[in-house]
Amino acid sequence: MAEDIKVIVFKLAAEEYGIEVDKVQTIERLMPITRVPKTYSFIKGVINLRGVVIPVIDLRGRFGLEEAEHTDQTRIIIVVVNEMEVGFIVDSANDVIDLNREDIDTPPEVVGGIKAKYLDGVAKIGEGRLLIMLNLSEVLNKSEIVQLESFEG
Repeated sequence: MAEDIKVIVFKLAAEEYGIEVDKVQTIERLMPITRVPKTYSFIKGVINLRGVVIPVIDLRGRFGLEEAEHTDQTRIIIVVVNEMEVGFIVDSANDVIDLNREDIDTPPEVVGGIKAKYLDGVAKIGEGRLLIMLNLSEVLNKSEIVQLESFEG
């Protein structure tokens, strides 16, 4: 019997994405981000969240999507990747849904302009609605993780 998983749904541009709830620490409103020099352009800097310094990545920039103005809906999703907390800036995070693992298909080579290596799969939810599941360990590759770890202290 396939297991159900809880997934946080968020938006980037016109697409909906999902991250398993057990990988998400918290979802925060946008807050001041301290820029860190000599980092990848999609690494926006660090935030101080309740005394913890957390690196923040703009997922639009990470995926090569056009940057957008931040709005009241913009959120920072704090996730844990390889035992490290990282914040992802997303256009909005508005839903938690239950998904059956059997409903998640292998991703095609490119979805919404994003390469398959960043994706865990594509889930069909409802009539004609697709949810792109992120592969968090690929979203942050090894060299980027090394760079982000140097922020922690």
